[in-house]
Amino acid sequence: MEALKLNEIINICNEATKAPWKSFIEGRDHESGSSFIMTGEESDRDYDIEFINIKNNDQDFIAMARNKMPDLVTEILRLQKILNDNSITF
Repeated sequence: MEALKLNEIINICNEATKAPWKSFIEGRDHESGSSFIMTGEESDRDYDIEFINIKNNDQDFIAMARNKMPDLVTEILRLQKILNDNSITF
């Protein structure tokens, strides 16, 4: 993946509401209210994200993506560095 694309992903992550995001599905995680994504830690919450119409799996994916995307980019950068450091030059 090109460095420019990785920088775009990093910038989007840095501009988004801070992690963690946790998906709460009505009937699975709680019994009353609606399904939502909680942003921030329980002791330092930001706002809740509510959807008008979304599948449970899609909501879980959005929360997981916010939490894991920075880790994935970091791993890509780490592996690219290893490849570059071990490249053979003639």
